[in-house]
Formats: sequence, structure tokens, C-alpha cells
Amino acid sequence: MEFKIIGNTQSINQRNDTLILDTAEAQVQVSIYSPTIIRVNVTRQPDKPVSSFAVIREALPDLSYEENLHELIINTSALQLRIQKDPLRMAFYTADGKLLSQDDERFAISWQDTKVMNHRKVHPDEKFIGLGEKTGNLNRRGSAYVNWNTDAVNYQTESDPLYQTFPFFIGIHSGLTYGLFLDNTHKTYFDFAASTDDQFMWLGADAGNLDYYFFGAQTVAGIIEDYTWLTGRMEMPPLWSLGYQQCRWSYMSADEVLEVAQGFRDRQIPADVIYCDIDYMQDYKIFTWNKEAFARPKEFIDKLKDINFELVTIVDPGIKIEKGYQQYDEGVEQGYFATYPNGENYTGEVWPGRCHFPDFFREDVREWWGASFCALTDPGVAGFWNDMNEPSAWNQNVPWIVKFGDKFMPEVRNAYGMQMARATYHGTRKLLGNQRPFVLTRAAYSGTQRYSAVWTGDNTASDAQLLLGQRLVNSLGLTGMANVGVDIGGFSGNPTPELMVRWNSLGTYTPMFRNHAIKGSDMREPWQYGEGNEALIKQAIEQRYRLLPYLYATFYQATQTGIPVSRTLAIDYAHNENIYSVAYQNQFLFGDALLVAPVISTVQTADVYLPTGNWYRLSTEQMYNGGQSYTVDAPLHDLPVFVKAGAIIPMQSVVQSTAEKGDGILQLHIWNSDQATSCVYYEDDGNTYDYEQGTYYKRLITFDPIAREIKLSAVEGSFESRYEVVKVILHAFDVEIANKEADNVKAEFVVKY
Repeated sequence: MEFKIIGNTQSINQRNDTLILDTAEAQVQVSIYSPTIIRVNVTRQPDKPVSSFAVIREALPDLSYEENLHELIINTSALQLRIQKDPLRMAFYTADGKLLSQDDERFAISWQDTKVMNHRKVHPDEKFIGLGEKTGNLNRRGSAYVNWNTDAVNYQTESDPLYQTFPFFIGIHSGLTYGLFLDNTHKTYFDFAASTDDQFMWLGADAGNLDYYFFGAQTVAGIIEDYTWLTGRMEMPPLWSLGYQQCRWSYMSADEVLEVAQGFRDRQIPADVIYCDIDYMQDYKIFTWNKEAFARPKEFIDKLKDINFELVTIVDPGIKIEKGYQQYDEGVEQGYFATYPNGENYTGEVWPGRCHFPDFFREDVREWWGASFCALTDPGVAGFWNDMNEPSAWNQNVPWIVKFGDKFMPEVRNAYGMQMARATYHGTRKLLGNQRPFVLTRAAYSGTQRYSAVWTGDNTASDAQLLLGQRLVNSLGLTGMANVGVDIGGFSGNPTPELMVRWNSLGTYTPMFRNHAIKGSDMREPWQYGEGNEALIKQAIEQRYRLLPYLYATFYQATQTGIPVSRTLAIDYAHNENIYSVAYQNQFLFGDALLVAPVISTVQTADVYLPTGNWYRLSTEQMYNGGQSYTVDAPLHDLPVFVKAGAIIPMQSVVQSTAEKGDGILQLHIWNSDQATSCVYYEDDGNTYDYEQGTYYKRLITFDPIAREIKLSAVEGSFESRYEVVKVILHAFDVEIANKEADNVKAEFVVKY
């Protein structure tokens, strides 16, 4: 096996926005994307065009550098990159000279045949977070991971790899932060000093370039904002998708789906969404309906809409080999499928039997795929669930010689699911006109947030998976995926009633709140666990609907900054050692104001760490001083949730679905503090893209304890609020002013106490 380490710089040139350094082993290309983002692309094929599925920005046009005898220095207002010439080594510093990250002096950048690796020094106190859907601890130090999108059925708490690839991590040390995104869709590797006696960490890929973006913002939030600026941010989801979602593999007929949906309405358990898994199709053929069980899809969906339910249907990539089946015939005739090198269509077996697989890396194939969704949108489907798109064929044996356009499987496997989601999103958006589609995908790559939500795949019914699931949600949030869910209750296995209650109470604070289960498992609807447990699950779902104004405004924040909805405490408290403790690493902020402590179903108390500041138990209003840990009660009916002092939380009364008008009262819950606070309240119609043209309703709400006033700014945007009255509800204040009403929500006004 050939082994090479990058050596001395042989020539230095500049091409417009790029500094080019040639060595005997490779060419190094350096460019600046913003004051806090520098790209380094190390390539052994400098003439080969470089494209990215993830990055949507261009380098800045001007790049300047200084040169002395030993090194080149690139300065921005936030970063300094020092490039040692002989041998070539990279070191990144803050603008004031604090070391952020640097190559290991011995091994730096190296190759073993086609494999490329970057070895980087580690600091004694350095922690690593990120990589998206990865098991293990919040702090990745001492762990190693592989990115190779996999159908990971019944994965365990240490399984790797899973379904999604996000080769982006954040390093934290010495009071400093930095980020690194390796933009390479081959199988990639991240070893956070797991096997090197703490001498270095390393990252690499089976082939391709060492093409990475270095982020130098000095907060975790700033790094996420920069990363999502580079790779894109989500758009506003349809409001109905933030309500409770009921799913199963499978409800076997339209009548059964309608019966379950009516069950929610009869019991007055709020819900908005119900799913059809693979059995709604005829012989599992994509874009078809079962001729017997779902014989009249439009009539069926109209009945769902009459009781305010939206339908989401599953779609897999495998196209059944069957003459006379429209998508098969068109795909063969137009050459839309992945092929072997000799041009023969690749065949793999999945649910329909022998299948071909669309080449989503081609624009014409994506257009064809997207147009095919008319079979679902015409009857009224508005949500589209992309599954089996790792791509999964039985036994995972998609040969490496299979071609997608001019690329082979090893280069693009990790991006296949993303490109399917891209095709689904663009196709359904076009078909639905001004209506927002809801797209959900199992497999993903960096940048997927532009097209789709994700969930964490085929988990199991256990307390350990409840905790792992929340860590996965929090970690995915670090990579731009704000709209994330888990299978509440566990996909496989049968949860105990206590586990189901506990998991639903956590689902209240999960960005996507979906109950899902495998075929053959016990039924999972909220009323399947006895009257007492049904009441507790209903209570959790009702709390979700009360919080929808807060949640929707939090999603708006994600569209503007990339900051996720469910936030590991490492975002706001990166340098606090306590939050990385195994005892507290599952805790998270839900939006700006709520701290949630997940608890397993077999205990009734919990150890909770509260960061600096004052906190209030949401259920009791008891105040706790932050910066320390507590043992708190955690009965099944009361998950430990704490409100940050100064929090401003817009809420509403319970409705049975997001389509209900409600009572027209917006409740502003404000928690006392000695510090001034603010929040952005945001509303739009929840369904269309009119908000992109200014049809939204936005106000800045401020609380000033010194001036003793609560102020709502003038309205921005042309949308007329669905609320007619604002009710201000004060918590932990000494004065009697709770429930003071203002009768004109559209006017600027001040409430004084």
C-alpha cells in the first residue's frame, strides 16, 4: 500500500479568489467565504471540476496574504491561517493569535492509496460535538465514527453507522470554539483521539479531496449560524406538521385510517397528521393506490380533511420491474435508472420485489420523479415520507460498480437520500402550487435541511433508546437539521405503558412529534394503555398544542439563524464542564426558554443540572438557583421542565388541530427576572409561501424589569393575526397584575406594573 505525507511547498500562485500551493503530492487551494469561514481543498486532481451537494455560497472575490521565509499568513477580521511552507502544515488562530486548531506536525495530510486523511492536534481539555445522527455521548472525545448511510434496523445505543451523514463537528477548548465541515460524500471517518493515545484526532475519506471548511466564530451558536449560511437553512414548515402525528406500519385500509383519526376526535385528543405506510400501495408499487383497501383515495382523503387531518404517505426509491407499470416503463424508456458500467440497469430487491433505482443525481430524473407525485397530490396528499433511501436493498449489497450519472456508488451513496428528498421537495412544491409540502427523509447528507425533515430511523422500545433518541435529536440540531423526530415509543418492540407515557411527555418537546410502530407490534394509539395512561398522554399532547405559538416562532428563528429547536446545552453553555457529564448530557433547551430533562420510565425522581441563572419549574413555579444540580420529583405526569428567568413564552388555549381557530386569545407568559429580556413573536398563515412576500406578522416583545414595563413593538408584515386579544400572564412577580388584557393586538402598546 502506497503511503504519502504532504511535503514541501514547491510553488505559490493566486487565481482570483484562491491561493494555490503546489506540492509533489497534491495541490492545496485556500479561499475565504466570510471573515469566519476559510476553505481548504487538498486535491490530487486539480483539473477535475469540484461541485458540492451541500454548499450554496461562493468564495469572496478578494484574497490577500503575507509571505515570509517560512510561512504564508492569511488574515480576516476574525481568523488567521498560518501555512508553514516546508513541510506544508496548517494552523488556524483567532484574529488576536489564540490557537484554534492545527495539523499534527508529523502526519498532517497523508494518503494511503486513494484514502486521504488529516491528522490534527488535540488540546488536553478539548471536546468535540456534532456529526449529526451518531450514537454515544454528547462529547465525542474518545470515540470514532464512520459515515456510510445504512439501513440500520434495530440499531443499538452504540451502533455505527446509521442512516445519515453530516461530516461536521465543533471543537471546544481553552474557552475557544471552532468548527470543521469535511465536504466529501465518499465513506468518511472521524476519530476523536479514540485510538491514538490522545496524540491527535483524525478525519478522512476513502477517496476524493480533503475539502474542508473551517469555522472560527467564537460561540457554538455563531458556528451553527455560519454553517447553515454556507449549506442553507430550512424554510417554514406547514403548521399542521408541528401538531401530533400518528403513524403505523401499517393501517391496512382507508376505513382503518379513518377509524383511528375519528378516535382522536371522539376522545378529544388533539392531532393533525396520520400516515399511510407501504400497504396503501398496490403491490408496493410507488405512486399507486391499493385497488381494494384504498380504492377511492380522494374520497378517503376528503373525509380526513373534513375532520382536520392531513395525510402523509410513504415513498421508497425502488421501482418495481413490471411492464405496464407507468414509472417502470417511463424509467426504462428514458434511461432514468442507475446502471452497471455496461449500461444494464441495476436490479436490487426491496418491498415490491425486483426493482430498479432512479438516478436522482440527474436533473431530468429529479424532474420526472417530482412530476410523478401527482398520483398522490391530486387526491389531496400534502406530506411525503421518503424511506429506504440509503439506498437500501436487501442485505445492503448495492455493488460499488453501480453508476449514477458519471459517478460510482462509493462516491455518492451518502448523498442518495438527500437527492431523493430534493427531487421530492421540488416536485411536490411545484404540484402543490403555493401550498407548503411536508417532506420527511430517513437518509440525508449535509444541506438536506433545505428540503426535508428527518427522523432517527428504526429505534426500539426501551428507556435507553428514549435517552439516545434525544441525544440524536440534539446532535442533528447542531448540523442544521432543526426539524427532527424519533419514533415515539420505539419502532420495534412493545413499550410498557409507563414508557409510552414518558416518551409522549418528551415528545411534547421534540420538534416533530410522531408516534410510529412496526407491523405486528401492539397498537400504539394513546387510548391503548388504559384510561389513566390515556389521560396522561392526552395531557402531554395538549401541552404541545398550548405551546404551538412558541414553537412556531422558534422554527422561524431556525429559518433565520439555523439555531435548532431542540438545543443541546453545549450551544449556550459550551464551556461548562457539567453539561458534558453522562448524568446531564441528555438535557436540552427547547427554544430559548425551556430546559427539559429527559427521564426514563422506571424512576420517579431525576438528577438535573441547571446552568447559571434563575430557573422555575414549569409545573410548580418553584424557583431554583442555577449553577448547581438538584434531585427533583419526576412522576409520570410531570416531566422535569424548567423555565429560564425572564422567559417570554407565547401560548394559546388547547385546540383539537391547527386548523381550529381557537378562542382568539394569545397568552404571553412572562417569568420574572432582574435582567431585561426579549423574544421575537412570529405568525403567518401556516400553509402557504405568502410569508416570502411579506405576508407575516412579527413583533419584538421586550420585558424591562428596571423600567417595569412589557412592550410589544409595532407589527412588521401584512398578515392579520389569528389572535384578537393578548392576555399577559406574569409568573413569580410580587404585584397583582396577572391576566391583564389588552384589547387591540395590532396596535403598539405598553403594559406597566
